[in-house]
Amino acid sequence: MSGEELELPRSRAVNERLHAAVPGGAHTYAKGDDQYPQDLAPVMSHGRGAHVWDVDGNRYVEYGSGLRSVSLGHAHPRVLEAVRRELDRGSNFVRPSVVEAEAAERFLATVPTAEMVKFAKNGSDATTAAVRLARAVTGRARVALCADHPFFSVDDWFIGTTPMSAGIPSETTDLTVTFPYGDLAAVEALFDRYPDEIACLILEPATGTEPPPGYLAGLRDLAHRHGSVLVFDEMITGFRWSEAGAQGLYGVTPDLSTFGKALGNGFAVSALAGRRELMERGGLRHDAERVFLLSTTHGAETHALAAAMAVQTTYVEEGVTARLHALGERLAAGVRDAAAAMGVADHVVVRGRASNLVFATLDAQGRPSQEYRTLFLRRLLTGGILAPSFVVSSALEEADVDRTVDVVGQACAVYRKALDAGDPTPWLGGRPVRPVFRRRV
Repeated sequence: MSGEELELPRSRAVNERLHAAVPGGAHTYAKGDDQYPQDLAPVMSHGRGAHVWDVDGNRYVEYGSGLRSVSLGHAHPRVLEAVRRELDRGSNFVRPSVVEAEAAERFLATVPTAEMVKFAKNGSDATTAAVRLARAVTGRARVALCADHPFFSVDDWFIGTTPMSAGIPSETTDLTVTFPYGDLAAVEALFDRYPDEIACLILEPATGTEPPPGYLAGLRDLAHRHGSVLVFDEMITGFRWSEAGAQGLYGVTPDLSTFGKALGNGFAVSALAGRRELMERGGLRHDAERVFLLSTTHGAETHALAAAMAVQTTYVEEGVTARLHALGERLAAGVRDAAAAMGVADHVVVRGRASNLVFATLDAQGRPSQEYRTLFLRRLLTGGILAPSFVVSSALEEADVDRTVDVVGQACAVYRKALDAGDPTPWLGGRPVRPVFRRRV
């Protein structure tokens, strides 16, 4: 694939089928065809390692696989072997399987800062359970979340704070307040504004920037001083920052934390973990009021838990986190060099930890631009690179990274032309991509 030769007639046809049967044409808004240039939203056929094929037969190097969940690459042999072994033994029973004990023990050995764990199928259930538990143990209703982090849950307590708040009562949204990342004084002011009202602070421990020195420990101290619960959302940082998550890397233990994404390498599994005295409130061995913590029919599917155990073993034994960082560093350096060579280093900007890279597309005034993002994505796609982000998987080879950098260089050449022309429109091929969170279609 090169130039403007990429055509996706079968993908367009399947997209129409999807929109006819599925609201939004995808089961995750971030996978919607509005996130891709017009008529260039490939529908996937299959994947192996770091490569995927669409229904039109085109092959791509893929980044951000499965919204960051497939960190070992598609169809990873070690994971598939573990899954197949359990499928032959049955996947769900009327009582717990021994696999549930094994998976919990494996998780707690990998994340030793946690004392108990409960598994579910998606991140939203886990984070909402953490909020419910914090409200129960504190007797408070208000939740404080970090406003600089884009997503915590599909549930009302979070979605009500976004532009897509239709259907959510204001009484629910009013119970959620926000704070900026990295600013302890702002959190202190929030506690002063709502004395004895805040059940928990919930945030990603790190994202595009490293936490300022002392910040995470300071948050923990503030939360405890004010009788609140500290919750780390480690859906992304879990495994990508270290096998024990960001809490293991930075040495700050939250009261509760949630994991997902990389945990199952594409299989549906998430986890709520934390201090025993809190987690046990959702159990049977206490004399306090019971908390309906997590109770999911499919949360203990044996094959998904087997996948999680295989993922953890692979990370620890093969040094996957270090490989992700090395690949990301090679990619980031190459993209920055390619952008600089084409005179767009101030406009195509790579950000984030090496294991979790994203890119910004800025206009002539240095403002984020959906039009320039569309131009950039279009050139990547026509060059065989499927990259809504630059989040790497360990299945990438150095040759894949180098090829990506070559295509980025070609995209940056077009980017420069658009900047010089003062208008990217001729290179868009149709309507620009849209942000996920918007009030109107």
